[in-house]
Amino acid sequence: MSPSSNVASLRREDAHAQPTSESVSERIRARLLEAGQRFHANDNIAAFIAPGELDELREEVAACLRDLQRSLVIDTEHDHNSTDTARRVAKLYLDEVFAGRYQAPPRLTAFPNDRQLDELMVVGPIRVRSACSHHLCPIQGKVWIGVLPNAQSNLIGLSKYARLCDWIMRRPQIQEEAVVMLADELERHIRPDGLGVVMEADHLCMQWRGVEDDGAMMRSTVMRGALRDDRALRREFLTLIGKK
Repeated sequence: MSPSSNVASLRREDAHAQPTSESVSERIRARLLEAGQRFHANDNIAAFIAPGELDELREEVAACLRDLQRSLVIDTEHDHNSTDTARRVAKLYLDEVFAGRYQAPPRLTAFPNDRQLDELMVVGPIRVRSACSHHLCPIQGKVWIGVLPNAQSNLIGLSKYARLCDWIMRRPQIQEEAVVMLADELERHIRPDGLGVVMEADHLCMQWRGVEDDGAMMRSTVMRGALRDDRALRREFLTLIGKK
């Protein structure tokens, strides 16, 4: 079932829904399981969330965070700095740093390659923010994209690259998987002869814990089609972005 038909089905179900004590997260999880849909940390589940349920989920997450504060022995009744923390963090997770899980994909208006452009196009750096799924610590970095279109390729505007990057990155994940997911989405929308994605990022899980290395930066690269097979073209792309 497509995401759009899932949403329509959920709306029909809502119209006839009966009161239930089941939590909203359990209802969403039940739909995902029934559909055989994976819901890993870096998966988008927007198609399985009915209208109004995101507000309920925000409240449920806030309640769980208040329990976490109690377990951390934080006095939320008398510490004015902590009283509203759970609500703020729930909003932060669902509406901002993890929004790529709960929001529908951005609309990417594409236009045909009428001029039959077939030269390498480079986009970036695009500033991106994500989170490590191991420790939920911030990941901050930049992405560069190289596209070799063909006569049948769809072309998308510059801002659409940034919107797609933002949607993919705003999820808990590991960097190596994030760049592959981004490459998959770009290939699906553009259908180029060649595609390259390079991401460089700082991982705060390396700076806040463990070895606490402030200088650690990770680079991940995905090359497909002509950019994978043609060494000269790949070298041109990496040279243009200053990443030899």
